[in-house]
Amino acid sequence: MPVTHLDSLEKIVSLSKSRGFIFQSSEIYGGLSAVYDYGPLGIELKRNVQNAWWKAMTQVHDNIVGVDAAIFMHPRVWEASGHVEGFNDPMIDDKQSKKRYRADMLIEQHILKLRENGDADKADELQNLLDTSGTRKGLCEDLYEIIMNEEIRAPESGAFDWTEVRQFNLMFKTHYGAVTKDEDDVIYLRPETAQGIFVNYKNVMDTARVQIPFGIAQIGKAFRNEVVARQFVFRMREFEQMEMQYFVEPGTDGEEYDKWLEKRMEWHKDLGVRGEHLRAEPHPEDKLAHYARAAADIQYKYPIGWQEVEGIHNRTDYDLSRHHEYSGKKMEYYDQKEQKRYTPYVVETSVGLDRTMLMILCDAYREEEVDGDTRTVLKMHPKLAPTKVGIFPLIKKPELKELASKIEKELKEEFTVLYDESGSIGKRYRRQDEAGTPFCVTVDFDGLEDNTVTIRYRDDMKQDRVPVSRLSEVIRDGIKSWKVI
Repeated sequence: MPVTHLDSLEKIVSLSKSRGFIFQSSEIYGGLSAVYDYGPLGIELKRNVQNAWWKAMTQVHDNIVGVDAAIFMHPRVWEASGHVEGFNDPMIDDKQSKKRYRADMLIEQHILKLRENGDADKADELQNLLDTSGTRKGLCEDLYEIIMNEEIRAPESGAFDWTEVRQFNLMFKTHYGAVTKDEDDVIYLRPETAQGIFVNYKNVMDTARVQIPFGIAQIGKAFRNEVVARQFVFRMREFEQMEMQYFVEPGTDGEEYDKWLEKRMEWHKDLGVRGEHLRAEPHPEDKLAHYARAAADIQYKYPIGWQEVEGIHNRTDYDLSRHHEYSGKKMEYYDQKEQKRYTPYVVETSVGLDRTMLMILCDAYREEEVDGDTRTVLKMHPKLAPTKVGIFPLIKKPELKELASKIEKELKEEFTVLYDESGSIGKRYRRQDEAGTPFCVTVDFDGLEDNTVTIRYRDDMKQDRVPVSRLSEVIRDGIKSWKVI
């Protein structure tokens, strides 16, 4: 059976809309750029991913607890974290089209074109200039000089008529309260969820009676006013993160960092993602964030290339020390056994929920030639599938519907099920293949006599005759024994 894997992001965008996974936000009004809504199948898949992550973090570890911090936080939080001062991108405007671009990305695209045209030496020279930008003058000045010297033109208008490069803060700013609108009441939509964990570190330590090492996990929304937001749900202005901050004794942080990097890589594979499409890419020392001792990206091979889906970071004691400084509250940990105090180091695991969703859809996508036709199927892990079981009466007959409805009622206590009696059986199978439904149960007239049904498996399309009394058992075994094919 000839198989074609995903070769373009557009196919996932189209399938996501047609099957109810992901919609453009406010589409009836022309849509809102880089903001998306999850449809009936999308929200089920999303919750299954969330549950898989939450179980892997909190349920199987006796020293990791959860929080759900508010989106609005005291503005001093973002001063302490460094976001007010340093959460910026270098932006440049095309005066002709009035469109805004990231200056470093313009240069990267120019370098890529040079390589495609065979001018590797020039590309290497510019890449070195880009990598060292900010060391000769300032970052903005260096990037502007490269753009002007290379006469890089605006991608859409083709014009060479730029403003100066300047820093653009990515935080959404609003005002707290309804009386005044001045700098005293400025508040931000959080650009990350990690700080909600750090400011609750003492509360958790005092109430959950945890001891070092311990972790705090959180799933929540974050907001970044990305000027260059694109590539479907890969880069959005409103997105969701699944983060865990693991507090450890200084000196043990290196070992814990290695342990969590390995654990997180295995988690992605446990979701059914093919191992050859995953890799861990350590950050070079000269590219580390100023607060990090070590960092690595877990990357997935999307149709747009290798891209980060999760980051693992050794954040040292930077965050707790900064909040100690700005709040005046001590963030130390007292080790009673050793009778010593210290500010814990933090190992962070931060995975984008939306990027994980996109990874699962991309990795599961197949086009298969079946009897001269093309079957589109999502071969995702059954534990993640939005609908676990499709239930079909062979034809619209009251007696078949009665038995099918009885099976639906019994199975929905344990599984998400879909009852469908419209169209031919073949068309119903195809609809569920595109939705990623791993099992389909067909009720026919023989079943009225011997109380059996036909169960059809999504991945290989094989069919078995099964007693109705064993359906739940067969489905559970199918989920447990599933392998990537």
